[in-house]
Amino acid sequence: MPFAFTLPTTASLSFSAYSSSTTHPSLPLTATTYRGVLRNVLKKHKRLPSQARASNLNTVLSALHDHVPYLLTLDAALSGKTINGEEVELVLRREMEVEWRTTLTATIPGREAPRIKGKGLDYEISFTLHTLACVYTLQARAQLLTLYAATTPTTEQRVSIIQTATKHLLQAHSLHTYLSSSSAETDASSTIIETLSQTQAGLAALALAEATLLFVLKDDPYPAVVAQERNKNDRDWMIKSPEIPKVRAHLFARACLGAAEHAGKAEAMLSASGRIDEALITYVNDLKRTSRAKACRFFGIDAERGGETGTGIAWLVGGKKQLGFKKEWMERREDKKIERGGEWGSDAGRLEELRVIEMLEGKWNKMNDTINTQLIPPSDPLIANMPSGREVHPTKPYVPPKLDDDILARMRAPPEAAKVDLMAGDDDSSSNDEDDKGQISLPGAFPGSSAATYLHDNSYY
Repeated sequence: MPFAFTLPTTASLSFSAYSSSTTHPSLPLTATTYRGVLRNVLKKHKRLPSQARASNLNTVLSALHDHVPYLLTLDAALSGKTINGEEVELVLRREMEVEWRTTLTATIPGREAPRIKGKGLDYEISFTLHTLACVYTLQARAQLLTLYAATTPTTEQRVSIIQTATKHLLQAHSLHTYLSSSSAETDASSTIIETLSQTQAGLAALALAEATLLFVLKDDPYPAVVAQERNKNDRDWMIKSPEIPKVRAHLFARACLGAAEHAGKAEAMLSASGRIDEALITYVNDLKRTSRAKACRFFGIDAERGGETGTGIAWLVGGKKQLGFKKEWMERREDKKIERGGEWGSDAGRLEELRVIEMLEGKWNKMNDTINTQLIPPSDPLIANMPSGREVHPTKPYVPPKLDDDILARMRAPPEAAKVDLMAGDDDSSSNDEDDKGQISLPGAFPGSSAATYLHDNSYY
């Protein structure tokens, strides 16, 4: 948890070949430059080993943040909108065509997903912002993996890690929501998964479900206790027993049910998209199960704290039913995934929640058998009468970034004749995006200088 998205890659694209501007002639060329940088960064990220990708996410994010304002400025100009109060005239010479590699479409095992050609600037915007949202989700994932480091994080470190991951997921939610309601449907007849409004709405619900569970995880001491007990490098448990503070059990249970509702919405919308990657659907279903199981656990904690140990145990039994599987060999496999830092969390936390429930179940059964024997009621009626979920995160809309006034003013200068289309030298116009052409260079720049660096430093732009 969260889902391990694969970042898409793309073919080269020259905005200068499709558009021109009389008021800001350098705009298409500069936008092309930053897109070329992004394209190369995505290609290099794809070729990294899985263990190294997390540390490279900031590089991908920086390339996206550099490119998106130019991309959205092109879109605003084509729509006839003023930008920072300034008129930007942009003429479309011919319809734009671009290829992106779909990563959500179900493919034959062992075969890479195809690159699909789309038309129009909306298609380019949709894939670019979708990629940005996936990067935020992967950053949240990388943060949460540090909870399982060899050295157990302190309470303060744990809270900081979870808060940072939550921030990333809420940013992803805002982007997916924006795409679902604005430019996601690039073509009424489109079958490209990433560009469908219902796909983006489903991903938005998924991100919100994951962020809601993190609201609970931040103050949930039990997963940390289980992780500490299983950490071979941790010896604190030999000195003192871990302190388990009281939790807002009923609030957390309602929040978990809210997460389950969001996950259920995500599952329905993503399944309706058709041809979606089965791994994603399975993950969303697992997340819904985990959320409902957590709710059962917190209702159980609330009951046990009130002296109703038998009812508390019944809630735990119901939670195990919600999870719907037993540990056995899967436990060892998940531990290995965490150690490698690869596909960890593909079960959306089901196994981790089962460990917590079994820890409490063993403790409470022992108490119930030796101290205050109570009958354990059936769990099904308890689950059938669970209340509705509760929202815990205020969501904010995505605010499309704009170019600064001074940068936009530089776009009024004409490009030099020597600075012809920077992507003309990138002869990878075929579907093969594996050929690395290295950094994009500008005529007259120092060897090894990137185009992005040059444009930042060159007052001409």
